[in-house]
Amino acid sequence: MSYIKPKFRHPELPKNDLGYTVDYYEGSLSTLCAGCGHDSISAAVVQACFEMNIEPHRLAKLSGIGCSSKTPAYFLSNSHGFNSVHGRMPSVATGANLANRDLIYFGVSGDGDSASIGMGQFVHVIRRNLKMIYIVMNNGCYGLTKGQDSATADKGSKNKSGNVNLFQSIDLASLAIELGATFVAQSFSGDKSQLIPLIKAAVKHPGFAFINVISPCVTFNNNVGSTKSYDYVRQHVEATSTIDFVPQATEITTDYNEGSSQAVKMHDGSYIQLHKLEQEWNPLNRFSAVTAIQKAKMDNEILTGLLYMNPDSTDLHEVIDTVETPLNTLGKKELCPGSLVLDAINGGAR
Repeated sequence: MSYIKPKFRHPELPKNDLGYTVDYYEGSLSTLCAGCGHDSISAAVVQACFEMNIEPHRLAKLSGIGCSSKTPAYFLSNSHGFNSVHGRMPSVATGANLANRDLIYFGVSGDGDSASIGMGQFVHVIRRNLKMIYIVMNNGCYGLTKGQDSATADKGSKNKSGNVNLFQSIDLASLAIELGATFVAQSFSGDKSQLIPLIKAAVKHPGFAFINVISPCVTFNNNVGSTKSYDYVRQHVEATSTIDFVPQATEITTDYNEGSSQAVKMHDGSYIQLHKLEQEWNPLNRFSAVTAIQKAKMDNEILTGLLYMNPDSTDLHEVIDTVETPLNTLGKKELCPGSLVLDAINGGAR
């Protein structure tokens, strides 16, 4: 199999205001499973940045470990990037942001990377209201290690080996709102008509912007909201021939009206039930947002759309009163002002 992306593009591709065609915002050829929802999210990021006329060199993409954390290689190859260790992406994003506030920071994570090993980091990056876009590609399982349940897997769902998940799931959107996140949205990887505008809004938000994207795992299909036993059946019925076989599958997409529900068919024939917020929904009411999420959960639905936003957000730079000039552009005179200035600072701390 070749992983070389063809360079040919239609000569009449439309250009944005910067004069770039959409292929300038693409990345390497994806090595994820065919039909993976993560690739749809990458495509949404590409389209959003293209339409917003973002210069790729003004954007930094950061990730941790997992299927989701591979995706920054698949979009915006002309931007900055850093792949950190498992669950530690928020720390790297914080350090980079404090050093250079002029960049747009895109953090990509997964349900394991954020809800398990990285939970402590996830909590504190919200608490500090770091100005960044934080996308979780949420499939409810560990796709790189044969589909064990992640912390976002539904109670009662079965993993590939047929074991029933005994524990309550962590609802990252509800948690983000409870922790004080100033922009919280939820979407489905196959609904680009909703996801692209949410990404655009997140880029413009003056603070921490969190988007939880339900992204079905085509190989293990242990998706959030589904309690079907497809993986258990496939493992036992076809174990001799499909134990490590990844079937070719098409991308799952959907499109439905605000205020309505939609049952989306998965690759195995099971369904995931989505509910899209109504247009008149007031995203400025934090308490009603939490109530709506919990009600949807009781109805076995996943609420999508802009759940909550605080337009009067105060980001980390304003809170700690940092210098407006990026640190990487400061000279020796500003960084080493002399002993008299240092004495004055020490004197003020006494």
